[in-house]
Amino acid sequence: MIALFLILLPLIGGLATFFAKSNSGAKNISLFVSLLTLLLVIAGISGIFGSSLNFYDSAWITPLGARFTIGLDGMSKMLCLLTAISFPVVFGVVYNNKYPQPASFFGLMLLLQTGLMGVFMATDCLLFYFFWELALIPAYFLCSIWGGDKRIKVTFKFFIYTFIGSLLMLVGILYIYFKTPDHSFALTSFYKIKLSAAEENFAFLLFFIAFAIKMPVFPFHTWQPDTYEQAPTPVTMILSGVMVKMGLFAVLRWLVPVFPAASTHFSHIIILLSVIGMVYASLIAIRQDDLKRLIAYSSIAHIGLMCAAIFSAQQIGIEGVMIQMFNHGINVIGLWIVAEVIETQLGTRKLSELGGLASKAPALAIILVVMALANIALPLTNAFVGEFMMFNGLFRYNVWMAAVAGISIILAAVYTLNMIQKIFYGETTVVTDGAIDLAMGTKIILVVLVVLVLALGIYPQPILQLTSDTVAAVFSKFHS
Repeated sequence: MIALFLILLPLIGGLATFFAKSNSGAKNISLFVSLLTLLLVIAGISGIFGSSLNFYDSAWITPLGARFTIGLDGMSKMLCLLTAISFPVVFGVVYNNKYPQPASFFGLMLLLQTGLMGVFMATDCLLFYFFWELALIPAYFLCSIWGGDKRIKVTFKFFIYTFIGSLLMLVGILYIYFKTPDHSFALTSFYKIKLSAAEENFAFLLFFIAFAIKMPVFPFHTWQPDTYEQAPTPVTMILSGVMVKMGLFAVLRWLVPVFPAASTHFSHIIILLSVIGMVYASLIAIRQDDLKRLIAYSSIAHIGLMCAAIFSAQQIGIEGVMIQMFNHGINVIGLWIVAEVIETQLGTRKLSELGGLASKAPALAIILVVMALANIALPLTNAFVGEFMMFNGLFRYNVWMAAVAGISIILAAVYTLNMIQKIFYGETTVVTDGAIDLAMGTKIILVVLVVLVLALGIYPQPILQLTSDTVAAVFSKFHS
């Protein structure tokens, strides 16, 4: 029942938040529900109520053979934990911010969490598609109502991309459904299908394009920087920290195990596109003056490496992806929090207008430096372990691919150190002269994230153990 409550809790909380009559009421409900969800995820991972409660199965759409089946395996636990950590962090950071129609804003945020939890736990493909769309719909409204000046144009582009991807995935789901001997959407039935090479390649492309748009992977990435820039920063935190993991999760859960031969067949092309995207996004990040766009392009490069590591079909690379999905979420949310603090306090995100903040906000400077260095995988930070393992897998697959991908490490150091220098060092400007340091609440939240960064950098074994079964299953499918 824990799995079911992880969906019902944010769903009921979100609906209740819509009826909140005050700004503080909406914030309090959303923060309380998100903290309760985090405790429930921890209970599910620890197994204190028994592992049987981590799964739920019930009739859903009987004529179609679709069931409401959800469960927490190792990868689901890890991503549900990331989701459960992210929402109270976001709600805590923006607690003092004022939003028009706060009840609707925080209600939609909790519905977004509902969809994400469902995606990571669904073991019925039609149910997975239902939650996939449920996660996207609140994101559309959050971006289009509370976004920046160009929000309508950017959200429409986001909608077109994701709508096309969702349509292709639905066609693929129905195609595989009619190929199953029992006409079932169950994960186990999908794993048992037998297709010809042509059929498998066709179905693979339908699913992969949908997942590639969501990650996003070059050249399906063009919606992302604009959306991250125009979306309200709390939404950007979730889009970047958690929602992009939907695509990576789907590749590991639904793509590779269902289409192992096609995954191997297309692996070289996908890795090539991923590596191109890594170098391209890193080069573009160097040229950015807008802090949000810089972080957005940085995220594209990191996701590209994860995608390449999956299709390298090396066990160590896939293990690296597992730990990096969690660590990237923590790191990028930390960076977005710093961006939110700077924009809220100073009214600008332009690096050219900033400078000298280290003397005005030393705590903010220290925390940004830690988060930024974790983002470029400095040893003893959490990202180092995952990136080292992913590059190891890519190196075993193809030395030249790994060498070209390695250029992004140098480029990441360039744009990261340049960002730190422009924001915190040099002389103060007219904009930064009156800056103050972090508020106590935000400081506590960021310190918790820093502790996670350092703890997982020194001892990543808990996540590696948690996801070991999933890694073994995906690796065996590649070599079946």
